[in-house]
Amino acid sequence: MPQWLEDAVFYEIYPQSFYDTNGDGIGDIKGIIQKLDYIRELGCNALWINPCFDSPFKDAGYDVRDYKKVAPRYGTNEDLVLLFKETHKKGVHVLLDLVPGHTSEEHAWFTESKKAEPNEYRNRYIWTDNWITWGVEGMRFIAGEAERNGSYVINFFKCQPALNFGFLNPTAPWQLPVDHPDSIATREALKDIIRFWLDRGADGFRVDMADSLVKNDDGQKSATSAVWRNIRAMLDADYPEAVLVSEWSNPPQALHAGFHADFLLDHDGRGYKTLLRDYTLDGEGRPVNDNSFFKKDANADIRRFLDNYLPWYEETKNTGFISLITGNHDTCRLGFTLTRTELALAYAVLFTLPGVPFLYYGDEIGMRYLNVKSREGGYTRTGSRTPMPWTEGKNKGFSAAPPDKLYLPVDAEEGAPSVEAQEKEPDSLLNTVKALLRLRNTEGDLRGKPNLEILHADSLPFIYRRGSLLLAVNPGGNRAAARVSLSGETIYAIGQGSLENGLCALEGQSFAVWRI
Repeated sequence: MPQWLEDAVFYEIYPQSFYDTNGDGIGDIKGIIQKLDYIRELGCNALWINPCFDSPFKDAGYDVRDYKKVAPRYGTNEDLVLLFKETHKKGVHVLLDLVPGHTSEEHAWFTESKKAEPNEYRNRYIWTDNWITWGVEGMRFIAGEAERNGSYVINFFKCQPALNFGFLNPTAPWQLPVDHPDSIATREALKDIIRFWLDRGADGFRVDMADSLVKNDDGQKSATSAVWRNIRAMLDADYPEAVLVSEWSNPPQALHAGFHADFLLDHDGRGYKTLLRDYTLDGEGRPVNDNSFFKKDANADIRRFLDNYLPWYEETKNTGFISLITGNHDTCRLGFTLTRTELALAYAVLFTLPGVPFLYYGDEIGMRYLNVKSREGGYTRTGSRTPMPWTEGKNKGFSAAPPDKLYLPVDAEEGAPSVEAQEKEPDSLLNTVKALLRLRNTEGDLRGKPNLEILHADSLPFIYRRGSLLLAVNPGGNRAAARVSLSGETIYAIGQGSLENGLCALEGQSFAVWRI
C-alpha cells in the first residue's frame, strides 16, 4: 500500500470547467497548474482529473479516441507532464481517469476492428457473428455501422463500443472465454496504457466502471477481479507507489480485486445516499421528500448509513480504503438541496471518517446545481459541471472568452458563490472547509487509518471516536445529548457543543471535536 494514500485528500477536477488560460472558453491543463497553490492551501494534497485524453467528446471525454494523447483543447502531452512535475514539487499526487471498458467509435482499434478482413484488432471489441442480433440478456448491440458481418456490443452510448475482456461463461461461438489470447491481449493493452502515463509521472488512476470488464461475470465479479489482480501485481512489482481507485461502490469486492480504494456512490437508496441525497425529483426537477441525514428538518437516522457502511468497513479496514465523496461529475451538487450550515456539517463528517475523501471542485464554496442544456452527453448531469466561479468579475473569473463561447454558462444569479467573495469572509463555507482539512491534516488520528469506534448512533447526536479524539454531530434543529462516560478539551467546533462529566451535548446544527 503506498504510504502517501493514507494521508491523501483528493480534489476532483473536471478540466473543461476549471480554469481557462487561453481564452477559448474551455478549461485547460495550464489552468490547473496556475491553481495548484489554491488547491494546496485548501488542504488537498492529491488530484483526480476527469478524462483529458483525445476524444470526439460525445460523452465528455469518456469516449476515448487515443489514450496516449492529451486532447488538444486541454493542451499537449508536455503540458500534462509539466503538471505532474509541478504538483510533485508541492507534495501533490495526480490520478488520471482511466476508462477501461470501452473506447470511442473513432479509436484506431475500432476502425480496424470494423473491417471485414481479419486483423489483430478483430476481437479487441465484442462482435457477434451476424448482423442480426437479439435475445442476449444484459447487452445492447449496434448493427449497420461496419463492413464486417456482425453487431458490436456497447456499454453506454452508441459511440462507446465495449472492449473485449472475454465472457466468464460463454454461451455463443462469438463470446470469447476470459483466457482466450485475444481477451488477454485487451488486458495487456490496458496495462500498456497504464505504464505509458506512470512512466511520465502520473501517480495512478481512478478507474471508470471498474466492475464492468468481463461480460456475464458472476455476482462476486470474480473474472473481472482476476483482471484487476493481474494489473495490481504489475503495479506492485514495477510501480509500488502507484494507486488504483475504483468506481465500484462495493469495497469488499473492489479492494479484494486489487484496488487501493473504492468510492461509495448513490447507486441505491441505502448507505451513502441517505446522508446527502435522499430525495426524489418532482415533474419539474425539483427535490421533494428530502430525508437526508444532514437536512435540518429531516428524520435524521445515521443507522441507515452505518448499517451499510460498517460491515464493509470491518471487512476491508486492513485491505484498503473506503472513499467518501462530496460529489462528482455524475451526481447532483450538494448545494442543490443543502444550506451552507448543512454543507458544513456534512463535510465535517465526510472529512473525519476513516478512508480517503474526495472533494469535487466547487463544492468547497457550495456551487449550485444549474438547470442548463445538455452538453457532450451530460444530460441531467450537466448542471453539476458548470465553470468554477473564481471571482466576481467577467465570467466569474473562469475565462476571458465571450460568454456565449464558454463551455457551459457560469452561475450569474444573485447570491451565486465565488472563491473571491468567500476568501474575504472568515465564516464562509470555503474557510470552514480549509479549517476542517487543516484539522484532518494535522491530527494523525483523523487520517485514513482504521481506528473508528461508534459510541452513539441510535439517536442524535451521532458520536464516534478516532483514537484520542471524540467527534459528534447534531444536524437537527434542537439540542441533543448522550452519555459517553468521557470528558475532553474542545479542539474544533461548528456551532456549540460540550463534553463534561460524561455527557456529550450539542446545540442544534452543531459539530465538535474533543481531545480525550
